[in-house]
Amino acid sequence: MIKKYYHLAKPGMIYGNALTTLAGYLFASHLHINPLLLLATLVGIGCVIGSACVFNNYIDRDIDALMERTQERELVLGSVSKHNALSFGILLGLIGFFTLYSFVNILTVLMAFVGFFSYVFLYTYAKRKSHWGTQVGSISGAMPIVVGYTAATNRLDMAALLLFLCMVLWQMPHFYSIAIRRIEDYRKAKIPVLPIAKGVRTTKISIVLYIFAYLVAVSSLTAFGYTGYIFEIVMMIVGIIWLIRSVQGFTTTDDIVWAKKTFLFSLVVLMTFSVMLALSPLLP
Repeated sequence: MIKKYYHLAKPGMIYGNALTTLAGYLFASHLHINPLLLLATLVGIGCVIGSACVFNNYIDRDIDALMERTQERELVLGSVSKHNALSFGILLGLIGFFTLYSFVNILTVLMAFVGFFSYVFLYTYAKRKSHWGTQVGSISGAMPIVVGYTAATNRLDMAALLLFLCMVLWQMPHFYSIAIRRIEDYRKAKIPVLPIAKGVRTTKISIVLYIFAYLVAVSSLTAFGYTGYIFEIVMMIVGIIWLIRSVQGFTTTDDIVWAKKTFLFSLVVLMTFSVMLALSPLLP
């Protein structure tokens, strides 16, 4: 039974966002780690994200039943009751926000709430109505790195804004690749993702443009003096490879295979960005 609740909270999403939270904290703290503060930040944001995911599962149970990749979720199968799912989501949210309030700072609580609200309410509604739902969803996905930053600094500044922008821009090619790869699933559920609303070619163009914008945002971290040239060199190499792979989508004979490879490489980009950002205080 514990395993069912574990999966209800979408652990993959929690771990992925914990990575960027950690990177934001280490970057902002210049690797001067307060173990209790870092632990509270990770536990707090992890519970908040888990709570948001539980509520998302509850709200989306109708469309999850229509999509192949989500048909085995607990609320679709009925292995967890709707009442218990809501109770679990509320409990996780209370633990998460209480932890951030008690051991971190109010600004971080606010940043976590912005991510929670935008995911549970704005994104959940927007994705059913418009292809712009992906942009709305990128807000919540970009907040964990800001949470890590504000946990260490208790302030919002240009560095926090640039980190937020980097994560927003990274998410767009990432999720558009998923949308192309899972286009039939989204069509069954009548979710108007960009490949369905505007076509696969338009989505490929958007992927290229967003990756280019991501490279500009990453370069801005160095341009404004927040990271050194080693960070920029590594990120430019990885980013340009990502860009080249995306351009190959215009000549591919199999969009699904190409989209899967582009999606997987976006994870490499995220991992590289997180590691290099965390280590940047030590690098020239």
